[in-house]
Amino acid sequence: MKDSFDITTACDGEQRVKGKTLSPKRKKLIFALVALLSASILAAVLLGGYFLGWFGGVYAVHRYDKRYYDVDAIRQEQLSVHFLQSDNGCPGDCVYIKAGDTDILIDAGSRRTSARAISLYIDRYCRDGVLEYVVVTHGDIDHISGFVGTDGVKGIFERYECKTIIQFSMSVKETQVFADYCAARDAEIASGAKCYTALECCNNINGAQKVWELADGITMEILYQKYYETYTETENDHSVCLMINQGDDHYLFTGDLQRSGEESLVECNPDLPHVTLYKAGHHGSRTSSNLVLLNKIQPQIVCICCVADNTVNGQPTADSAPAKAALERIASYTDNIYATNVAKLKTDSDGSFVQTGCDPLNGDIVVACTDGKISMYFSHNDAKLGDTEWFQQRRAADVWESIRI
Repeated sequence: MKDSFDITTACDGEQRVKGKTLSPKRKKLIFALVALLSASILAAVLLGGYFLGWFGGVYAVHRYDKRYYDVDAIRQEQLSVHFLQSDNGCPGDCVYIKAGDTDILIDAGSRRTSARAISLYIDRYCRDGVLEYVVVTHGDIDHISGFVGTDGVKGIFERYECKTIIQFSMSVKETQVFADYCAARDAEIASGAKCYTALECCNNINGAQKVWELADGITMEILYQKYYETYTETENDHSVCLMINQGDDHYLFTGDLQRSGEESLVECNPDLPHVTLYKAGHHGSRTSSNLVLLNKIQPQIVCICCVADNTVNGQPTADSAPAKAALERIASYTDNIYATNVAKLKTDSDGSFVQTGCDPLNGDIVVACTDGKISMYFSHNDAKLGDTEWFQQRRAADVWESIRI
């Protein structure tokens, strides 16, 4: 097909159109039009690709403060546990773990579109597009949505090759998101993934294992609790519980277990050790992190995936996660408590709070260990929760000193 302009180069080096010499003004106009068209096409491709989730290696949406967060240093750690902040103002769980060359993902955020932000983060560290292990703790929307995605945003199962999926053994969910999760999981299984329930892992049956070797000296252990095979109306207590073990350091993840689930976990695992790291159960809810569990594990570091004071379930109160009661119980053992996000609130005309998004507290939190040395990294800042402005304003300022053992 002939171009709009028939541009040739004469022997004297001048460009001519249909035998006529282009004037400098004409040449500038043509080049400007070409440049504008090229820029428009590039912008359209980039924008479309962003919303379609093509650019997993672009990290612009994950800004971080280099004083507290060093990507190169984290990549060198033998083990790193990453608590990802919310990308949408809604609380949800997503924990990425790098153990040697092994990549593990526990849950996938609060909204279907969370898959984009999660993958942008993971791709800093996972270079081969493979997640060796995916753990789905239970069927609540704020833990499974990112596995599904939307028509415009690929879900985690579609973005990555997931080799082994370990999921809840029972569920009471009947939501559309849950149905879509099951369909996406089944598609991943059809593509070659192995899928086991937590109960199969604990029983070492059907190819599942209770203990999985992740890297030299690092294992993942699925911990038994009775609600893997006992019905309860509370979806949270069906949560998969697991421990990452690295020498004398132990890292405990209990999903959204509430009091009954925590009691069962302790009863079924009488040898639970003291832990270096505990992911606070149920986003720091008042129903979780009970003394029956804390007395057993006595955590050194506690990380909370939350949006403090979010208004999803009504106006924020002292019971909103992270709840005052839960923080007081945790503070009996450690003041090394960190949280991902805080809600952005404005006051409505009637005096109630309206949430307009969220800001980072610590942002993305990384707890890492190499040769027994624990290091922490934060994308926003390294303030302990008790030292934050939010805590001083919204929780009792003297709570640490008043109850610490």
